[in-house]
Amino acid sequence: MHGRLGADEKEAVMQRFKEGAIKIMVSTTVIEVGVDVPNATVMVVEQAERFGLAQMHQLRGRVGRGAAQSYCILVTEKMNDTARERIRTLVESTDGFHISEMDLKLRGPGEFFGTKQSGLPSLRVANILRDTEILEVARRDAVDFIAHPPSEDDLRRAVGYIRDHWQRRYGLVTVG
Repeated sequence: MHGRLGADEKEAVMQRFKEGAIKIMVSTTVIEVGVDVPNATVMVVEQAERFGLAQMHQLRGRVGRGAAQSYCILVTEKMNDTARERIRTLVESTDGFHISEMDLKLRGPGEFFGTKQSGLPSLRVANILRDTEILEVARRDAVDFIAHPPSEDDLRRAVGYIRDHWQRRYGLVTVG
């Protein structure tokens, strides 16, 4: 089965697989979500090192839905350290929350605004993974700052302090 099949063709193949008329299905990742075939007991994923943790977790969730013992076999080729850690995570855990945390740790959060889907943002002061608690404090302080802005005099002193103490270190610029 593959993504170029029409919806009716996919549904017909899935129905025949559910009924047992088709014993073995070879598919692209089009089966990642929404497939519920309780009698599916074995899945082999080729080049598993190329998939992300969330996608692999979704794929292996397509087997093991019935009462019979099920297996998800991950076939890999040459792996770098990150791929090895992804595979290790999948082998050691079925906890979706843990897998999501590891995915965030390994791939990074991507961009909040933009098109980049993975990688750490270029925060120059904090690390979004390591400094979660202090970033949450900063977020609350920012919300409070907007809700209760300081006086003009306090704001002028704060800007002066930041400029005098942090401008050179963090490459801050004055915007007029």
